[in-house]
Amino acid sequence: MPGLNQVDVKRIERILNIVLDEARPPVGRCRLLSSGFAPYHTLQLEENIAGFKGCIGCGNCIDACPLLAREPRRRERTPQRTSFALEALVAEDCDRCDNCVLVCPQVDTTIKHYIVNTRMVEGMARLVKKVESDEEAMMVFDF
Repeated sequence: MPGLNQVDVKRIERILNIVLDEARPPVGRCRLLSSGFAPYHTLQLEENIAGFKGCIGCGNCIDACPLLAREPRRRERTPQRTSFALEALVAEDCDRCDNCVLVCPQVDTTIKHYIVNTRMVEGMARLVKKVESDEEAMMVFDF
C-alpha cells in the first residue's frame, strides 16, 4: 500500500541499520520510516488516510514470526494482531529474522529490498545458529 514515492534507503540507511540491529521486532519502526499509505489505496474508508503510517492490524507480522510459531502459547497473552502486540509478545527474544518487516503491507518496498539484499544472509546464519543451540539445549534436558 505504500506509494510510488517511497523513501530513499540511502537517506535512512544509518538509522535503519540501528533499528534492524536491535533485539526486538523492527516492523513498527520500519513502518514509521516508510512513506505511509498511497493516496490511491483501495481500502474502503470515509477518511483520507494518505500518508498514514499506523498499523492496520492485519496480523501478517504475528503470522510470520518464527518465535511465535515455535512458542504458540505466547499468543494466548493477547488476541490483538498488531505490531504492538508482536513487540509485547516477542520483546527481547526476537530472532531478528526480519520476517515481520517483509510481510508488513505498510513498509516501503525499498526497505524490504534493502533487507533482502544486505541482511538476509547474515540473518539466516544467525537464526540457524540459534536453532542449533536451542536443539542442543533441549538434548541436555532430554531424559
